[in-house]
Amino acid sequence: MQGPCRINTVSTNFFGEGALSLLPAEIKKYGYQTALVITDKFLYDSGVAGDVCNKLSEANVHSYIYNGVLPNPTTDIINECLSIAYEIKPEFIVALGGGSAIDTCKAVGIVLANGGNIEDYEGINKSKNKSLPIVAINTTAGTGSEVTTFYIITDKKRSSKMVMVDTNCMVSIAVNDAALMRSMPKSLTAATGMDAMTHAVEAILSKEATPFTDKDAVWAIRTIREYLPRAATNGEDMEARNMMAYAQYAAGIAFSNAGLGMVHAMAHALGGYYNLPHGLCNAVLLPHVMQYNGRDKSVQERFRLIYDALGLKGTDYFIPYRSMVESINDIKKLSEQLGIPERLSDLKVNKDDFEALAGLAVKDACMSTNAREASLQDIITVYDKAY
Repeated sequence: MQGPCRINTVSTNFFGEGALSLLPAEIKKYGYQTALVITDKFLYDSGVAGDVCNKLSEANVHSYIYNGVLPNPTTDIINECLSIAYEIKPEFIVALGGGSAIDTCKAVGIVLANGGNIEDYEGINKSKNKSLPIVAINTTAGTGSEVTTFYIITDKKRSSKMVMVDTNCMVSIAVNDAALMRSMPKSLTAATGMDAMTHAVEAILSKEATPFTDKDAVWAIRTIREYLPRAATNGEDMEARNMMAYAQYAAGIAFSNAGLGMVHAMAHALGGYYNLPHGLCNAVLLPHVMQYNGRDKSVQERFRLIYDALGLKGTDYFIPYRSMVESINDIKKLSEQLGIPERLSDLKVNKDDFEALAGLAVKDACMSTNAREASLQDIITVYDKAY
């Protein structure tokens, strides 16, 4: 039986198509007057950022926009955004986008509230003060960043990703409006959806899993398995978009409180080294890390939850090893159905870099909750199997 644990959640959440319309009334409660909206060029040029500013104006808030967010946000982006924030002195900040925008917002919010540089906060609970209030308007269905205590920033000097796990970075208001997700192309829908699947699977296999996190992770896996192929096939399928928004959020609650594992540690190394899409790296690595973790017979018991959540039927549920094998096969089948590349070689990863990548992964904060201990050589071996 696990000892005492803490459960972190977001205080205010809005879901469903058109949920953005509920934001002005909520913002009015706080009496804010100035906001910095942090987003990317696509959402700025497409007018979505302007629509959000119009919603904020309904709450008598004057908004400034920073539209320089890029995938795998770097320390340079954080510093650029901070320079604007120091000038306008916002009372709260708004993340508009996927995980990159939300992680940028968290980093900016922590530095504004605590001072120093973002590099000072790498690790676990390094800040003293709660972030400047954050509103996260999610436009993808995968990262769960709007509900987690995690954020990831790339340190360009080291070509590595800094993992921050900090209860002070929690978002105040989260908006998951499926109408903002309908324009995601199939490739992005697939990659972010498999990111959410990885969150749920790793939460179940985590050393810190609890019945609370299991219920969210199991429901997320079941829902993603059913609705992700539909959302990827037809972006206008709003039922699928809505259900994916709920599922990635549930997976976010699960991993934010249970922790992640070796998939994310290895994916962070790949992302920092090659600037590859995070969800894609997770999808390629997931079955191989599942197989590595499943060699431990005590971990195999946990695979029965995954087997059942994937909708698999039969006597394999009662045989832990078989439930592991069939779960891994079904995850591979789903990735193939979604058009996800099968191998790291498909992502132009250089095999000669495996030792350096493993060196980064073994020190990643996500390794601490992985189901099994892993040595540097273990990680190199898994990279090789995924190649």
